Amino acid sequence: MSPSFSPSSRVAPLAWFILVVAALSGAYWWWQIGRPVSLPDTPTAHIACVSYAPFRKPGETPLNPRAYVSPERIDADLRALSERFDCVRTYSQGFGLSAVPEIAQRYGMKVLMGVWIGRDPVANEHELQMGIATARAHPEVLRGVIVGNEVLLRGEQSPKALAAYVNEMREAIRDTHVPVTYADVWEFWLRYPQMLDAVDYITIHILPYWEDAPVEPKDALQHVAQVYARVKAAYPGRAVMIGETGWPSHGKQRRGAAASLVNEARYLRDFLRYAGNVDMPYNVIEAFDQPWKREQEGTVGGYWGIFDVNARPKFSMQGPVVEESRWLDGWWAGAAGALLFVLASLWRAEWRGVRGRMALALAGLASGTALAWQFRQMWYACRDQGEWLISGALCLVALGTALALARWVAARLAGAPITRGPDRQLRFAWLFGLTFYGLLLVFDGRYRDFPLGLFWLPALGYLLAALLDSRHAEMPAVEERFMACVMPLLGAIVVAQDVGESPPAWLWLAVNLTLSTAVFIPWRRAGRLQSHQAQAAHQ
Repeated sequence: MSPSFSPSSRVAPLAWFILVVAALSGAYWWWQIGRPVSLPDTPTAHIACVSYAPFRKPGETPLNPRAYVSPERIDADLRALSERFDCVRTYSQGFGLSAVPEIAQRYGMKVLMGVWIGRDPVANEHELQMGIATARAHPEVLRGVIVGNEVLLRGEQSPKALAAYVNEMREAIRDTHVPVTYADVWEFWLRYPQMLDAVDYITIHILPYWEDAPVEPKDALQHVAQVYARVKAAYPGRAVMIGETGWPSHGKQRRGAAASLVNEARYLRDFLRYAGNVDMPYNVIEAFDQPWKREQEGTVGGYWGIFDVNARPKFSMQGPVVEESRWLDGWWAGAAGALLFVLASLWRAEWRGVRGRMALALAGLASGTALAWQFRQMWYACRDQGEWLISGALCLVALGTALALARWVAARLAGAPITRGPDRQLRFAWLFGLTFYGLLLVFDGRYRDFPLGLFWLPALGYLLAALLDSRHAEMPAVEERFMACVMPLLGAIVVAQDVGESPPAWLWLAVNLTLSTAVFIPWRRAGRLQSHQAQAAHQ
């Protein structure tokens, strides 16, 4: 083998180091999320009250005005929920949910009955009349009636108009002695004190994850206690209930607030222990995961349930909790990737040798674990077949790109003669894709996940190729140079938006820097060559 084909003594060790770190990092990430995490137990798995919405099956959504849930389905749900909950909170009288109080009574449960208030005055009045009829028919089962949920937050009614709806309900059921309230995030109760005269008690929502300044799980309970005390102090003598509190199990991390199964279990266990020691009425959001919410709130919206869409508990209230029980699948994916990449060396390869195959095995292990990481995110994020097809197609393109780059890198590390560099058009496509998604994250990123597993493959592959491609000094296109300068800036803005507290945001910046560097290296190399040629022409 001619030594002239081998990479320099400085670059080759760096390339090997990157391959080893990438492979070990992927394997470690899967191992780490499979470790049991010890959490404090709760004295009991019983919970005072929980939000109940039955829209958990594929295609079910309250956004469809024709949606309907049968009494039999509600009966089955409440029969199961009655084993762990004393009360359920509903949000609407439509879709068949007006049957909840009658059915809940069969199982000895109480109901916080919701009446949905939106923009449409005709629909609002219809809801109110249904709510009045239900409350008068079953007053003994109602713990309260909640007229409107976060209406002021959504800006769908003025405080005066909303108060009129609440007062209409209070007057209509006054003789039943059922208290009436309105529910909104705690800040809006402080912002609109005029709502006090319309309600019998105050119902606030405290969701540490969704705060404008998200609260980390370790500080979440203290935040809840402080907010509750603040509202009580602002309105002395008024009863205050927490109408919603909880934590999501999957979705985008906001600053230090990571949406994870372990964090959901940690928060609920901490909150239930705290609530059991103080006089604080509360309701937890929510009974079941709600896939339809992903349309409005991104991945995280669908995973606030204590039970999953199949009505199975997502975690126990006692003992350790595991983030991903099937973590070994990530290792199997890495092993499959390593085997695939090594077998690829048998196809039209002009080289053989241990070094090349070792490089392919490491690249395949890193690619397999990264794609498994991306597939896990898709499992929770994809809402329909269209999203699965698009995401799956992108993963296949990423795999094909990684495989092609790994063959090139392996050949270079094996000292094989190479007559051309990696595909530049494909590099342009990945640069464009990363820049475009970076713009989305900067300007509309509240509900968007970080597709790290997808972009790590081409980013690392093109970086390795750029390091090893010393024989080809082609100047990148001006568009590529522009995107290479913009991408790190976009990544840095994403980090700044999370005030540097989000590890996924830092990883996203690293992806951007990695692919940008894959352009900067040949740009600098070509610039040097052009400078040398210009100097030679003048001599």
